[in-house]
Amino acid sequence: MNIAYQTVGDGLLDIIYVPGWVSNLDYAWIFPPLAHVFERLSAFSRLILFDKRGTGLSDRNVGFPTLEERMRDMQAVLDAAGSRRAALMGTSEGGNMCMLFAATYPEKTAALVLNGSFAKGLWAEDYPWAKTREQVEEELEAIARDWGGAFDLGNAAPSHANDREAREWLAGYLRNSASPQDAISLWRWNTEIDVRGILSAIHVPTLVLHRTGDRWVNVEEGRYVAHQVPGAKWVELPGDDHVIWAGDADRTLDEIEEFLTGIRPQPASERILLTVMFTDIVGSTSVAAELGDRGWQELVHRHDEAVRAELGRFGGSEIKTMGDGFLAIFHGRRPTSGSASVPRFTPGNAQSVEMT
Repeated sequence: MNIAYQTVGDGLLDIIYVPGWVSNLDYAWIFPPLAHVFERLSAFSRLILFDKRGTGLSDRNVGFPTLEERMRDMQAVLDAAGSRRAALMGTSEGGNMCMLFAATYPEKTAALVLNGSFAKGLWAEDYPWAKTREQVEEELEAIARDWGGAFDLGNAAPSHANDREAREWLAGYLRNSASPQDAISLWRWNTEIDVRGILSAIHVPTLVLHRTGDRWVNVEEGRYVAHQVPGAKWVELPGDDHVIWAGDADRTLDEIEEFLTGIRPQPASERILLTVMFTDIVGSTSVAAELGDRGWQELVHRHDEAVRAELGRFGGSEIKTMGDGFLAIFHGRRPTSGSASVPRFTPGNAQSVEMT
């Protein structure tokens, strides 16, 4: 059995990311919103990505793997990557594998992060938020009918429902992630998952994130998981999107980074140093009278040329000229060479002198 995996970043913390349903390591990176998620995570960690058996670049046509078999694949990836202990991050169905791993191997689990996850794939009287079997059959019919075409994001990512680029990318992503029959089989298999019995056995730091209006996995399912896992932190986020890359992805990623590192990321500062410069030919009235019109114009011309030369050298911007002076601004750029200087003109001295 061959499982494709990839490592990104060189942080001290290992994170293994487990996607939901199907995936493709190569195709994921061509879509900027999903690439942004990976880049944010790998900025503070060594991020380990992989395609589950039967999907993406891993071996296909592998039958119907159990959750335990998939978990062993995950362990094999961690071993191949040289990771002895990692934070597990699962989205949607990927969260179930992470839950089982955390309960089975707490010594190898630094933390557990669940996003848009659930505990049971089908409706039950004591789990009334999941889809009924009839609803699942309707979804399977839609997958079989529409496979290969632009994907309907109305439930997965309603904020991108009218985004043609996102719909076309997701259609290509799915085509490259699984065959039509495998995609249907995996979707059906996911509905048979039931990890309710192991939730109380999870004893690692756990973060459960869920968007309030998630249309694929009801927010009550996230609340249920957070309530059943001892000591889990519950974070409910606004929005209707299920997939992690849609909506306010950075807010979700901020919560994850703070939970795993203890540091809340700060937005990049937009503050810059702005310098306003005003030049003036001192005693311009008397100097103009002394030099005459032609001499005065020559002086002003040399003044303006000298100032413009310095603006070009130091990255300044000309705002306006005022006959006997200049108004300009600088945006904090350093000079390309030499020391900082400005031209100065005084009566009786038509040459520029540098002031350091």
